Amino acid sequence: MLDQPLVFLDVETTGAHPAYDRITEVGLVEVESGRVAAEWSTLLNPGVSIPPAIQSLTGITNEMVALAPSFGEIARELHRRLEGRILVAHNARFDYGFLRNEFRRAGLNYASRVLCTVKLSRKLYPHEARHNLDALTARHGIACEQRHRALGDARALWLLANRWQHEFEPDVIAAAVNRLVKAPTVPAGLPEGALEDVPEGPGVYLFYGENDVVLYVGKSVNLRARVMSHFSSDYRDGRDMKIVQQVRRVDWIETSGELGALIEEARLVKQLAPVHNRRLRRTNELCAWQWQAQTPDAPPQLLSARDLDCSRFAELHGLFRSRRAALEALRALASEHGLCLILLGLEKGRGPCFGHQIRRCRGACVGKESPAVHGLRLGQALSRLKMRPWPFTGRVGIRESGNPADPLIVLDRWCYLGTARSETDLQELSARDTQPVFDLDTYRILTRFFSSAHRHCLVIPLPG
Repeated sequence: MLDQPLVFLDVETTGAHPAYDRITEVGLVEVESGRVAAEWSTLLNPGVSIPPAIQSLTGITNEMVALAPSFGEIARELHRRLEGRILVAHNARFDYGFLRNEFRRAGLNYASRVLCTVKLSRKLYPHEARHNLDALTARHGIACEQRHRALGDARALWLLANRWQHEFEPDVIAAAVNRLVKAPTVPAGLPEGALEDVPEGPGVYLFYGENDVVLYVGKSVNLRARVMSHFSSDYRDGRDMKIVQQVRRVDWIETSGELGALIEEARLVKQLAPVHNRRLRRTNELCAWQWQAQTPDAPPQLLSARDLDCSRFAELHGLFRSRRAALEALRALASEHGLCLILLGLEKGRGPCFGHQIRRCRGACVGKESPAVHGLRLGQALSRLKMRPWPFTGRVGIRESGNPADPLIVLDRWCYLGTARSETDLQELSARDTQPVFDLDTYRILTRFFSSAHRHCLVIPLPG
């Protein structure tokens, strides 16, 4: 392990999202032939304010970085120090993702084999439950002089690597390292390095074929692991085999959590109609039954998605992907509860309905039961299909982890309005006067989300 050219690296940042946040400090330990060849670190001016919580954690303040160089000013020097070395870091994809994004902004391309010390620790010590840096340094008796500072953490990783080198046979270490830094299998149709930047966080990924035809849209809480699973040699189904043969480009959209990924996947599948997606297809016929308890003798009305008034969800029952499915569901309720097909509007005419003729209607159509009583029984039958009312007074914004730096998922009456990454985005969403179209999949995603415990979720009431 230590005989290879390595660089033990840590970065401190303004937040958790490489696409939006910036590096405030970088520290590294360069290793040649098992010995430290050099150490290097610098504070960086991120060009944005460092959140108070981050300042408290790292001790790096806005005043400390005010006169520090920008990443662009040190980019070439850092690139020279990293070039040709395996990058060793804790939660390595975090550091690697930030480096790749910062180098790209500076006009430089950076790609490296990466060794994650979290993953290496899990392989070497599978019986241990915790593998964060605090737990590892405590378990192995390593002193970290400047915790949550870049060079201090990089030095701690170097000491950990030495400790592991002495605790295990060389072939055990070599086998674990080789499995972790082995280059991923890339389909023949993809250019070299096409998967290097895929992050390990949550989001949506897209596979494109010839002429940029969308082949597949998927989501995951770990984009990199999920994307690579499609390209494993033991293809899980015929679809993965076809994707491998047809894919020419991979793209992705990072989200702050699973909710954002689920909503974005549902939206993109309907918008792009990918070739290999079997679920979340476009549902132009989506409809529901509307029935008002204050007029129980009136038959339920079938409304399409565009006619649904989401503010009156208490009157809506069932969501169906087609008119045919809605009619079948109502007929099944009529048969089960002895309801009249004529009073339900499922048959025309006077006199006994077909259900009464086969003794499945209690006779509301022939005066054996009053319309009012029939209506009460209808309400009881429909109760199992009743839609959940919107649990808030109006629009809300969701921050999935509760972090103020997270994008804001804007919702109103079970409809997804958009994601705001800035105050300007939020104002633009509020200014839209178009009525959002109700979507069954989004409704199901949100009802599951609000029904479960989300400790870190922050719900913010919004005007409008």
